[in-house]
Formats: sequence, structure tokens, C-alpha cells
Amino acid sequence: MLSDHTERYKMYLLLEQGLSENTCEAYERDLRRFFEYLSQDDTDPLTVTLDQLHLYTRHLFELGISPRSIARMLSGVRSFYRFLQLDGQIAQDPTELLESPRIPKHLPDVLSLEEVESIMAAIDLELPEGQRDHCMIELLYSCGLRVSEICSLKLSDLFLDEGFIRIIGKGNKQRIVPISKRAVHELYNWFDARRQIKIKPEEEDYVFVSQRRGKHLSRITVFHNIKQYVSTAGIEKEVSPHTFRHTFATHLLEGGASLRAIQDMLGHESIGTTEIYTHLDSRNLRKQVLECFPRNRKFNDDEML
Repeated sequence: MLSDHTERYKMYLLLEQGLSENTCEAYERDLRRFFEYLSQDDTDPLTVTLDQLHLYTRHLFELGISPRSIARMLSGVRSFYRFLQLDGQIAQDPTELLESPRIPKHLPDVLSLEEVESIMAAIDLELPEGQRDHCMIELLYSCGLRVSEICSLKLSDLFLDEGFIRIIGKGNKQRIVPISKRAVHELYNWFDARRQIKIKPEEEDYVFVSQRRGKHLSRITVFHNIKQYVSTAGIEKEVSPHTFRHTFATHLLEGGASLRAIQDMLGHESIGTTEIYTHLDSRNLRKQVLECFPRNRKFNDDEML
């Protein structure tokens, strides 16, 4: 009986909510974990109470799971019970008053323009994959793309004469992102090298492909290559593909772009997600005030005497 509910729930996530296969699988994993917990006391998931949900939350804390992971797990449980209520299987959603643990704000590392250029300079452009990765990092940085978006980018998503690209983001939501002349130039350089690659059937439309396999790049390949370039450039920060996305947004904000424009460029559903960059900008502003304000600078000079 319960398996029937979970199957219908999965179809609901895929078809009605428009979530990706990966997100659906993550929700299913979290739900299985919750069901395993309930099975210890032979509790029927359809009769769960708010108190039992609080006990489950405490159980996750006692296992040493981070607040961020617990919040994600509870999100999957909430989604399931909202579905059951919509489906008419339960009259009251027991998760309605369930609170998630507070997650401390984490300010991600960002790169300076000089550091971005150092990483790109570390790429050997004599190699075909060098042209590819140089172009890929340019798009990650100048368009603020996620690693999944760069891996799935297709030639049919490029409208270079019009100056934009179409991105299929989370939940299959589309957004239009402007592309700079420099990024267009990088793409054409890569296309010259790409023509020498024997690309496998059904992979021809992908922008970034592997020279060896003839298939579109995996996330692991992108992570690995960026780590190598960062090491070669002598940069000690923890840099991932997502770091370029953070850097893009931070540099836009510092250049005077509005939060709403940055939200649209990044494809954030909520402006609250974008607001983290105001904290990053405030941190940078404080550093500038401490270093550049005359009275602060004089105090620092006197301290050195």
C-alpha cells in the first residue's frame, strides 16, 4: 500500500513539480530513511504526529548529521506529506508546523579578477582540451552557470548573433543569459578545436565534449580539471566550478548591478538566495573601509611604530 503512495509521489514530483531525476532520487532516499526510522516502532507513516517528527529530528541530530543536511531531509518528508494531503490520503499535514534547524550563513570564497585570469593563464591552449576548458571557465565566470548547466549546454541553446544563451536550470526552468563578446570569441576558438573530435551519435549537440570519449563532459571531469588549473596557478583557496558562479555574482554586485538582475541571471527562485551576495559585498566594503579610510590607516601606521 505504501509503495503505491511512493510511486504516485514520484510521478507527482516528476510531472507536476517538474523536478529533475536527481532531485527526485534524493527525496526518495530521504523518505526511505524516514520510513526505516518509523519501522523500528512499527509506526504507520500515514498516522505520524508532529511529536514523532520532532523525535525524528532529534534522532538525526544525535547521529551527528549537520543542520543543513537535516533541513534537506525534512524538506523531502514535508513534500511527501503535502502530496498525501493533496491526494486525499490524509486529512491533516503533520509537517505543517515542523520547523527546520537554523542553518548558519556560509559566505563562500570568491576570486579576484586577477585570480580568475591566473587560473585561465594556467591552461595550455596548445592542447584541444585547453581551448575547451579555457572557454568553459570563461562561461562559468562570465555567465554565472552551474556545473550541471555547463555540462548540459547545447549548441541549439546558443544565440550568439543575438548575444544570449538559453540555460535549462533546476527543475527544467529556462532562463536567458547575456553572453559577452569575449565569451563568444572563446566559443569560436573552441569550435575550431572541436571540429577535430570524433563525436559519438546523439552527443553532437553538446557544446563541451571529451576529446577521448567523444561524449559530453561529466561534472567530475570539470571539477578535476579546475582543481589542476588552480594548483598550477598557485592559488590556495578552495576553488570549485561553483566558485566562479559566486565570483560572477559578487563582481556584478560590486559593479553596481541590482539584486533583482543578479537573481534573474543566476536563476534563483527566491531573492533571499541571492541576498547572500550582499553579505559578501559588505565584507569587502568593511575591508576597504579599514584599509583606505584615512583615520583607520593612520591608526594602523601608528600601531606599526
